[in-house]
Amino acid sequence: MLPDPAGDGVGLEASMRIVALEEHFIAPALVRRIDPGVIARHGFPPGFGGQQEKQLADLGDLRLREMDEAGISVQVLSASHAGAYLLDGAEGIAFARDINDLLAKAIAAHPDRFSGFAHLPMRSPQAAADELERAVRELGFCGALIDGVTEGRFLDDPRFDPILARAEQLDVPIYLHPNLPPPSVREAYYGGLPGLSGFRLATAAWGWHSEVAIHVLRLVVSGTLDRHRKLKLIIGHMGEGLAAMLARSDRVLSQHVGHLTRSVAQTILDQVSITTSGLFSQPPLDVALAVFGIDRVMFSIDYPFSSNPTGRNFLDSLKMPPADLEKFAHGNADRLLKLSPGGGKNRKK
Repeated sequence: MLPDPAGDGVGLEASMRIVALEEHFIAPALVRRIDPGVIARHGFPPGFGGQQEKQLADLGDLRLREMDEAGISVQVLSASHAGAYLLDGAEGIAFARDINDLLAKAIAAHPDRFSGFAHLPMRSPQAAADELERAVRELGFCGALIDGVTEGRFLDDPRFDPILARAEQLDVPIYLHPNLPPPSVREAYYGGLPGLSGFRLATAAWGWHSEVAIHVLRLVVSGTLDRHRKLKLIIGHMGEGLAAMLARSDRVLSQHVGHLTRSVAQTILDQVSITTSGLFSQPPLDVALAVFGIDRVMFSIDYPFSSNPTGRNFLDSLKMPPADLEKFAHGNADRLLKLSPGGGKNRKK
């Protein structure tokens, strides 16, 4: 156990289980099935993710070694980069199925170390709902991760209701993850800047996070979360700015949401949990805990875009009551994702 010079909490037990649940992989052979022109038009610059490709593509020895070196017990894996959301019809459905089958094999090989979020063919919502059910019931996945908007539409669009309803029925969460902004947004908000600075501003520096916050607020204000009151959402990066802005958003919108059964803030606090992925700083964690509470905040790293040692060093630096630290490191994730206490394999429904 780490020392506690401040006397207001304890450090992390060396043997404590640690679950990280926004951890990524790619399947290069599958990504090569997507027309490079489609990927480029979506906005990925040439060589995107290249520095991390070896780590992203590995679902075995390298990944496990890096987890062991940082003391990470379980990674909940999700597909990264270009995916089924760029493909229409049967092509997108087949891509999603193939990538989920690939992930299922990796989980089966290391059931105590890996679990997974389903990749969905979002352009075919009914098929996406069916693939979510297959991934949960047959493959043992613990939910789905959805990357940003689909063809410019957020999840409050009625076309996506089958996916949200199926997640409710299966009692599994949807992880709302950022993606590249649509071309019109990219040009208006992030265009005309030197080098890759516009791309970075549109993504990890700011745009990704504001997009997810807007995504959640749209789901609330549209009434979508009222219609799907049992739907569970997860968002990363210390709440994508929502924790800091929730009181103001709630106050400003309060006179315009008479159609809702709950306030904006209450709806979010009822149905959204957050992770620390990619942010390893005490002040935003303090805000997240103050607003969302310890039962709705979970540790994550965002591997390999953030490193396991960076995440672990941050975790080791925290001073929390033992029960809170246990919830933060693994307990909340185990409960929400129904992870087996001794490993990463999801209990099938």
